[in-house]
Amino acid sequence: MSTPEAVGQGDPSSVAADQLKSIIERIEPLEEEKAGIAGDIKDVYAEAKANGFDVGVLRTIIRLRKKDHDERSEEEAILELYLQALGMA
Repeated sequence: MSTPEAVGQGDPSSVAADQLKSIIERIEPLEEEKAGIAGDIKDVYAEAKANGFDVGVLRTIIRLRKKDHDERSEEEAILELYLQALGMA
């Protein structure tokens, strides 16, 4: 009779370790790429600031552009309501 190892199932802990190693090895270069992109974004914001743009407002615009029209409208309505409640409108 053959054991599970002999028919190709292998040691479950070894298989899990191999899968884990594979996942980590795929994530690592993506993290490096992400860090490079983050650096590029930082450089663009620095350029914008050097040209007199308000970086905080640019970040807000980028965040808003990611949302669809209905989501932005709802957020703006709630903001207006909150500002009115605080006497800031």
